[in-house]
Amino acid sequence: MISHLRGRLLSLTPELAVVDVHGVGYAVSLPLPTYYEVQKQPSGAEVSLFIHTHVREDALALYGFWTERERALFERLITVSGVGPRLARAILSGLPPEVLLGALAAGDVARLTRIPGVGKKTAERLVLELREKAAELAAAPAATSAALEPDDEDLLVALVNLGYRRADAEKALADVHRESAGASVPEQLRMALKRLARL
Repeated sequence: MISHLRGRLLSLTPELAVVDVHGVGYAVSLPLPTYYEVQKQPSGAEVSLFIHTHVREDALALYGFWTERERALFERLITVSGVGPRLARAILSGLPPEVLLGALAAGDVARLTRIPGVGKKTAERLVLELREKAAELAAAPAATSAALEPDDEDLLVALVNLGYRRADAEKALADVHRESAGASVPEQLRMALKRLARL
């Protein structure tokens, strides 16, 4: 199961990015907010995306997101009856994540039905099934960008492999950077582990 990709951007359209990871080109479907972020990167730049891997009997599709919160919202959307990955991507393209979370938390069916492909019944199901979770996501800390320095990504992988949640590892590294700028990679790892041990 692929959950993250970091590689060179080969091509980009509003719906699809092709990312070269060590010579393998991955086609990744994008919602518009992620497309706009990727579009800001220089031509041929390295990009980093959080990935949802969708497996069906006849296909395997990758959906890419600029932030973990965006991916979490996508994964909540596809749990709703009648909402598949394509419609979930359309919903995320129709409203920015924070606005979408607000509409779900407030039960704003009228606003949701303005998204192309979302009828009244679908909007009502979205509110019914996601209202409480949307309120939790909206109250959570701001989403973390997938754009990381290479050393940071290596440190995150190391911490995740040690059993820590990625979100906790990212917060620990952010604290290390803020308090000990210029520390070596081994020192950053040691300090991050010290912080994570307190959780």
